[in-house]
Amino acid sequence: MALLVWLPELDTGIDEIDRQHRRIVDYINQLHEVRSTHDREVLGNVIGDMIDYTMSHFVFEEALMESAGYLFSGPHKKVHELFCRRVSEMKSRFDAGEDVTDELHGMLSRWLFNHIRNEDHGYIDSAKAYLRMTQQGDKGAEVERIKSEVLQALEQRQEKKGWLARLFS
Repeated sequence: MALLVWLPELDTGIDEIDRQHRRIVDYINQLHEVRSTHDREVLGNVIGDMIDYTMSHFVFEEALMESAGYLFSGPHKKVHELFCRRVSEMKSRFDAGEDVTDELHGMLSRWLFNHIRNEDHGYIDSAKAYLRMTQQGDKGAEVERIKSEVLQALEQRQEKKGWLARLFS
């Protein structure tokens, strides 16, 4: 499988979400680039960083959907949870010494673009309407509020030390 190339059709029109999606693509491309080195330490760092970043993206996206009143935010969150479970299983296999990099890269490559096209594009209208309403105030303040909520949610997850938090700590 080759490097992923961002396509304009994947843009949501929400700058912060698009930046985050592109960053996830960068991580997937890093995985592609370093997997041939078979350097387990570097691979482990890329995989860990990608998982951490993706989880923070999910928290940000979920906070935006909930703030926007998106009707299907609950099912969308479940899709995120299933993805996290699948990736954490692959990470566990990697940590146990198995070479999962090709499998992981292929799964991530397919999943991300399909998820953006099918699930993420579903909340765009609600989120944009919400952001337009908040723009009458200060859009920067709203983005900062959501980022603050994300950081707070991540801290709470870390404090709870659930199975997913324990897995990645």
